[in-house]
Amino acid sequence: MGIVIALIVFGFLVFFHELGHFLLAKKNGIAVTEFSIGMGPRLFSFTKGETRYSLKAFPFGGSCQMLGEDGESNDEHAFHNRSVWARISVVAAGPIFNFILAFLLALIVIGYVGYDKPVVIGVMEGFPAEEAGLREGDVITRINNQKVTIYRDVQFYMAVNTGKTVTISVNRAGEELHFTITPKQDESGAYYMGIYSSAIRTKAKGLEVLKYSLYEVKYQMGVVIKSIGMLFNGSVSVNDLSGPVGIVDMVDEVVEESTSEEVDTKTNILSVLLNIINFSIMLSANLGVMNLLPIPALDGGRLVFLIVEAVRGKPVDREKEGMVHFVGLVLLMVLMVYVMFNDFRRIF
Repeated sequence: MGIVIALIVFGFLVFFHELGHFLLAKKNGIAVTEFSIGMGPRLFSFTKGETRYSLKAFPFGGSCQMLGEDGESNDEHAFHNRSVWARISVVAAGPIFNFILAFLLALIVIGYVGYDKPVVIGVMEGFPAEEAGLREGDVITRINNQKVTIYRDVQFYMAVNTGKTVTISVNRAGEELHFTITPKQDESGAYYMGIYSSAIRTKAKGLEVLKYSLYEVKYQMGVVIKSIGMLFNGSVSVNDLSGPVGIVDMVDEVVEESTSEEVDTKTNILSVLLNIINFSIMLSANLGVMNLLPIPALDGGRLVFLIVEAVRGKPVDREKEGMVHFVGLVLLMVLMVYVMFNDFRRIF
């Protein structure tokens, strides 16, 4: 069941990404030769107008192939014969649609279960938080002068800055207080401040649903960007990356953890749906950010060449650009194979 759900999630995220490219291409008068979900041989296809719509065998990907996108064409509806700003909008639309999807999904989660308010519901005896003076009911507002909106801001900051001394600012009955805390290492080697946070989300009301949904997308984008930074500074390694196989395994775990024999079937189904939607927010934001990275063969790499063209007033030699994208694609495929191998190694 987890694998089936994972495939559905993958297919939907890719569909929305490619839909962004497709809609903006159509709006700018660019001919789309094929719009497909999946990779590999076609399972089913039909043609309407100039476009062939295809469903392919392997659900890990998709494409929106435009006329003249990877070659020369004299047709006025070819990709390279439209204005540079039209092409920029088409290329950027895919990642932007992923952010839009993440926001729409966040509206469902925040609207139904609320947000994780950064409130202290208790402190652990003998840990730094108690010794510093934090109390039950304190609302954390800042950590090392960085604004805190949800409790995961605190968790992620501490994960990135393991064991480091931090200054926690809290609101206590309208008064702002500041505490300096050095996390304590336990027997397992993990560091803790000693704060209990509520597992029960705070219900959002009215415009709060929009506010916290937007922040949810911003938070997920921030996590991806900071994680990439950690990859470059050596805090994490390539071995920590997960590809499609690892994500399928994670979705399977989400389904298993969301299912309990202690509650009725309706509650189980609702729990699975909400957790899958919540997981999809992270995946969609991740997909959007990763595709905007200035890496050849990705949307971000293509945007770099288009922006250079806009600044110079003339395009980069297409043969050279094509070679750069080809090399980037080969390197990405090598990385994907390596990550997939690691996924299987971790699972089995």
